[in-house]
Amino acid sequence: MARLKQNVGSQAMANMKIETETTANEIQAATADALDETSAASGRSFDHTVAAMKDGMSKATATVETSQLQFKEGITKTMKTAEEVVAFSQGNVEALIKSGQIWSTGLQDISKQMASSLQASYEETMSAFKALTSVKSLKEAVDLQVGLARSAVEKSVTESSKYTDASFKLAEQAMAPISSRVTLAVEKFSKPA
Repeated sequence: MARLKQNVGSQAMANMKIETETTANEIQAATADALDETSAASGRSFDHTVAAMKDGMSKATATVETSQLQFKEGITKTMKTAEEVVAFSQGNVEALIKSGQIWSTGLQDISKQMASSLQASYEETMSAFKALTSVKSLKEAVDLQVGLARSAVEKSVTESSKYTDASFKLAEQAMAPISSRVTLAVEKFSKPA
């Protein structure tokens, strides 16, 4: 029986050793599986984090690019508007200069006509004085004076009318370049942008 006990004890030890090895192998396999799952989960989590970061960077880059594009478009529109304003202002200055030139030339022409008219009137007056010095009667002198006065009044009315018409025409001509700029401004700035 002692031998039996020894055999049973040896057998039990062998079984325990096998069970211990099996349990150790199972624990080792379970630990390896747990490590594999943890590693896989960690890898998936890392991959998701990297993908989220890449997506965030892509969105941020797209937003920056959109903002830059909108900024460039805004600057381009502003520059175009500034160029149009400068060009329009330059046209206004040119219209004012042209209007001033027309006005100046017209005034010179009217002044020359007035000077010519005054010269002719002076010559007629001198001629009338000479005629008055050679009259032989009072009736002749009165008739000459009446004729001279009538002629002077008629010429004065005619000349006034002529200068008034010339002044109005000159004003219309001088205002034409400015009027065309006003019309252009109304057409240009009344359109919606």
